Amino acid sequence: MESWRLVWREGFAPVVSTTGLESLRAALQSDDPRLTQGSTTTPPPLMCVQDWPVEAACALGFCGWQGDDLETVGQVEEFFARLCFEADQRLGEPAACRWFLNWFDDTPRSEMRRELLAEVERELSERVPIEPATQKVEIADKTETAAA
Repeated sequence: MESWRLVWREGFAPVVSTTGLESLRAALQSDDPRLTQGSTTTPPPLMCVQDWPVEAACALGFCGWQGDDLETVGQVEEFFARLCFEADQRLGEPAACRWFLNWFDDTPRSEMRRELLAEVERELSERVPIEPATQKVEIADKTETAAA
């Protein structure tokens, strides 16, 4: 398995929220221009713009921004840093996150979208049932029977 994929599966995917993954999936499917490569956020995460609203973000930042309702550059940068720290801890290797980050930034966009979309859908399929349960429980009938 490629290093980037291992880092995504074992380091990042388990700690990203389901709503974050769903937002990322939509961005990958539609080639959303707000999903950027080569930077964490737009505007860049500088101290002078920490309170500015995010206009675009990398895959991880996008999950926090669009999925978890983070708004400012500072919030998304903090989210990104936390995810990287947690991935490194989960994988037991300092800077393990770099394998995914470098792949995301350096891979041609169409290839990145195709490969990462497959990984996001894989993770979501493990969390969210494909078809919602169709079985209805008729509590009212049972309650009436028990009361009678």
